Amino acid sequence: MPAASFAVPGERGRLVFSSSEDPIRATGTKLLTRDGLLLSMLVSSLSGVAESLFATLFPSDCRLCGTPLVNISRLPVCRPCLSDIRPIAGGVCSRCGERVFSPYALGSDASEVLCGLCRRLEPPFAKAVAYGSYDGGLRELIHLLKYEQVQPAATVLGRMLAEALSRLNSCWIQGTVLVVPVPLHAQKLRQRGFNQSELIARAAIKQDAIKREGASGRLVLHPRVLERRRETQSQTGLTSHQRRENIRGSFAVASPGEIAGREILLVDDVFTTGTTVSECARVLRRAGASKIYVATVARTLKADAKGIDLARDSAEGERILAATG
Repeated sequence: MPAASFAVPGERGRLVFSSSEDPIRATGTKLLTRDGLLLSMLVSSLSGVAESLFATLFPSDCRLCGTPLVNISRLPVCRPCLSDIRPIAGGVCSRCGERVFSPYALGSDASEVLCGLCRRLEPPFAKAVAYGSYDGGLRELIHLLKYEQVQPAATVLGRMLAEALSRLNSCWIQGTVLVVPVPLHAQKLRQRGFNQSELIARAAIKQDAIKREGASGRLVLHPRVLERRRETQSQTGLTSHQRRENIRGSFAVASPGEIAGREILLVDDVFTTGTTVSECARVLRRAGASKIYVATVARTLKADAKGIDLARDSAEGERILAATG
């Protein structure tokens, strides 16, 4: 929903209420008042009227919990639901971001904590970070963007991604890092109308610049560097080997000269098994990229403590425990 504007009686200007619910001054607006307190009261009054009018004329419910919405926002999700989305807590693998429970999961560097899989096989990327676990409200918010075309969700998801990126600040050596969203196949892009990974990456870059007090240029978006040459079947239900075979050869670098010797930040919405981002990283490395970092909004945590307890006596439980050290 576009920003709502209201004229101030006797004045030339108008107040505009943004999607963040903060009153902002429209371009060219002059608010004439002798008392800052009077202006504050006026803004507060207009805000309350606007929200009441919005709730009356455009009744809606939160798309996650069904609670009636009373605040002006382009995103149909209530504040409590957004507040319930939290970052991943607990120890995670220093390379792939998987949750680690074993106290013996140490790499050659004493400060490095590695899961069993990364200790046995080094991934094609230097480090992967994610904001939260791919469940609950975060999963629903991503689905709102991907499958219901609620594009304002990309802004919130971008803020979360920017928070996850703070864990990579000490890793980057070069002054400029190229941001490459995982691409969609052309047919899927036409169906959806947008690449959710690109929208999230754009929002994260903007948020990163805001955090750095407007300094831009550290993260530069290159959405056309990587291409998806063939469409793949859904990865759901496939074994690890089948996933690798399904995705192999589906990505290609369109402009190798742009990434040669450069640090790359590969962005996707969800890190599930790592098959997709690993294949993208391999392709980028073969094209000459110096280092690949991966950032996603959400990550499937296979080593969930509850899941391990439930499967402890099964072959699957043994496999999970081995993978987490």
